Amino acid sequence: MPRITIIGGHGKVALQLARILSDEGHAVASIIRNPDHAADVTASGAAPVILDVEHSTTAELAAALRGSDAVVWSAGAGGGNPARTYAVDRDAAIRSMDAAAQAGVKRYVMVSYFGAGPGHGVPENHSFFPYAEAKAAADEYLRASRLDWTVLGPGTLSNDPATGLIDVNPSDPGAGTGTSRSNVALVAAAVLELPETVGRTIEFRDGARDIVEALTGDS
Repeated sequence: MPRITIIGGHGKVALQLARILSDEGHAVASIIRNPDHAADVTASGAAPVILDVEHSTTAELAAALRGSDAVVWSAGAGGGNPARTYAVDRDAAIRSMDAAAQAGVKRYVMVSYFGAGPGHGVPENHSFFPYAEAKAAADEYLRASRLDWTVLGPGTLSNDPATGLIDVNPSDPGAGTGTSRSNVALVAAAVLELPETVGRTIEFRDGARDIVEALTGDS
């Protein structure tokens, strides 16, 4: 039975992803910081693993990831504190990639955002700047690694119901629709089953094409 470890397991996307994967027959472990969230994780079908990734060493992360077939990074500092944003979204994310390599886990899926990268264009005096910088650094580190990586770049997130329909690599992520967290979870689950998504950065939003068709066909 394939084992998937989700880092940031109490997030809205992660809880839905755990449910999807467990329903598909995967063994799912979800790394969370707060023990009070364990019941929610268990209800999603995942086994909670209590570990504060912000303050964990690479070796501690590797121990938590060992035995997994894939890792999904869906954690985040949540904004508001630039130092913690860099500590989690950049530094801990990078440590988790090194940990995956140490643990022998090749497959790594990063949940990022549409437009992430060195050319993100966010001004330094904007509150979003630390997050944009942190994600750019983490994504670039992952692309340069020897892991079998996929970077997911959803557009503006919403809590709308899943449609199972997306547009891949749209020219404007904000043109008429956002991206439901439910669809993000479906996309993350799908790429884990699609070897052709390895080595790709996939930007998407809610759209009109079946997820698997959109991920495997011409964008």
